[in-house]
Amino acid sequence: MRMPIRRTFVAAVMVCLLLSGRADAASRKKKPAASPQFSYYLLVLSYAPDFCDQPQGNKDPRECGAGRHVGFVVHGLWPQGETSRGPQNCGPARPVSQAIIQATLKYVPTESLIQHEWAAHGTCSGLSAADYFAALRKARDSVTVPTDVDQPTQKLQFSPAQVESKLAAANPSFPKTAFRTSCYKDGELQEVRICLNKDLSPRACGPSAGECPLPNVVLLPVR
Repeated sequence: MRMPIRRTFVAAVMVCLLLSGRADAASRKKKPAASPQFSYYLLVLSYAPDFCDQPQGNKDPRECGAGRHVGFVVHGLWPQGETSRGPQNCGPARPVSQAIIQATLKYVPTESLIQHEWAAHGTCSGLSAADYFAALRKARDSVTVPTDVDQPTQKLQFSPAQVESKLAAANPSFPKTAFRTSCYKDGELQEVRICLNKDLSPRACGPSAGECPLPNVVLLPVR
């Protein structure tokens, strides 16, 4: 009688260990992945007339059509490293809802760019799609772009420092070093970049924000 009882006891212990191991494995699988690390946000505003003049890229008429008078549009809100580019494409990117798209088209000109920005950058923010695009809209609303830069009626030429100074003057609550420019190889202005903390308060840009290396940039008139 002893042997069968002992075998039964051993079998019971083995079953318990097996079930415990499976539970631990399931727990590990369910544990959420850590959010990607980043230091701050770049609010990136693309200058539409110069983008539309470039040979590459999708020239949607909502941004590039004559008579639209589009100046700066939101390219994205990018998680950024202090000294390096931030993380990108951090996870599955389900299609952005129509409600979010409709609320965001005033800021980002096309549905395809909205979806791209969510996939490439929003998934690295640690936010839901709704919260990420709400943050993008809030960030853009916090920045004033001077009319003479946003809606020029003739071709203009400035140094990158002059563009940044104009933005700083229009946003006195921001550090003067919160603004950067980027440019195309032909000297046309590509973007202005505004540096923000994770709570969207303004901050000085880090070295990873980049800078146009050319002495001057060209701003074409709005169409």
